Amino acid sequence: MTEESPVMLKTRELCQAILDQPDMQALRQRIGAFMADEQTRSLYDGLMEKGQVLQDKQQRALPLTDAEVAEFEQHKTALLNNPVARGFLDAQEEMHHVQESIHDYVSKTLELGHVPTDEEINGGSCGHGCGCHH
Repeated sequence: MTEESPVMLKTRELCQAILDQPDMQALRQRIGAFMADEQTRSLYDGLMEKGQVLQDKQQRALPLTDAEVAEFEQHKTALLNNPVARGFLDAQEEMHHVQESIHDYVSKTLELGHVPTDEEINGGSCGHGCGCHH
């Protein structure tokens, strides 16, 4: 596809529409607040490093000590209790959900040859775990 093809033009329009959503602007602000907070980023990076060390040990079938697990849990609790970090983590999750939804619609459109209905996207239910059994 060329930069000026109808699909690329509509794709850019979609991208702008996403950015123009008030919810998306709020998400970007929470991410920006996190990025500007060096102390919170350091806390996050430390937790990620500790988690990677524990994961590496598990993959090598090495036992985790109670102290290692307790230290990781302590850092995790500190991160989750930090409002800037919590806002960032929630914003990441919401952005991921937006990306998945867009991907699902585009993939299903290409698969079906038409714009999918909500039922076709959700597999006949209200979503994962809804229990409505449509």
